[in-house]
Amino acid sequence: MNATPLPDPPSAAAASDAANSRLVRDFGLLIKSATRLEQRIDAALRRECGISHTMLEVLIRLCREPGEEVSQRQLADDLTLTSSGTTRLIDRMEEAGLVRRVPSPGDRRVALVEPTAEGRTAFLHGATVHAEVVERYFVRPLSPTEYTRMTSALTVIARALWED
Repeated sequence: MNATPLPDPPSAAAASDAANSRLVRDFGLLIKSATRLEQRIDAALRRECGISHTMLEVLIRLCREPGEEVSQRQLADDLTLTSSGTTRLIDRMEEAGLVRRVPSPGDRRVALVEPTAEGRTAFLHGATVHAEVVERYFVRPLSPTEYTRMTSALTVIARALWED
């Protein structure tokens, strides 16, 4: 029986080179910055509005087009949440009086989600808090030119990701 020889295991130096590569470092910086900014936004929203950042994201989606019918499935897709995670989130938001479920006129199996008056009030307060944190940590540290370059680059990256 002839066994295929196993390749030599990679060296610690090769693994270190890969872990410290420019691409790994730069992408890590992007993820760490985005994660930390999201944590700051979430903390400010919880402290000042009593809602989470994810709840604000739901309210943003629901308030974007007045009268638009938005199903839980659409919310899950838009927010990249699981179906069960979306159900639990909407349950909590409904208990807090921020949203309500209404039957879809076109399909009795579908529940639509809409903001309540209290939800719109929470959204407006949350949007102000969100804007303050984004301004402080995302906009102000950069010059206007740097900010324009960054948002242009992020737009190009987003397009490339959606096109594939």
